[in-house]
Amino acid sequence: MSVWLVCLLSRPLRRLESLSYSLILGGALGNAFDRAVRGQVIDYLDFHLRGWHWPAFNIADMAIVGGVIALVLQSLVSAEQPTGAKESR
Repeated sequence: MSVWLVCLLSRPLRRLESLSYSLILGGALGNAFDRAVRGQVIDYLDFHLRGWHWPAFNIADMAIVGGVIALVLQSLVSAEQPTGAKESR
């Protein structure tokens, strides 16, 4: 998957799309590094509030989720633009 993301990043992309793929790639490589070096991914952000427990996560997980959210936003913005809107007048 990481090789595919690197191939995507080698093409000309919009700024938000490039950021999205970069965040996903960075998070995936961060988690892979943890698995290779430590044998496990360490989730160190663990929140509790009034009996509610949020799932534990780490910075790499936040990068992946942020990249996916940005990618979805980019696709929604692109879908709203008419086809001819990209042409300059």
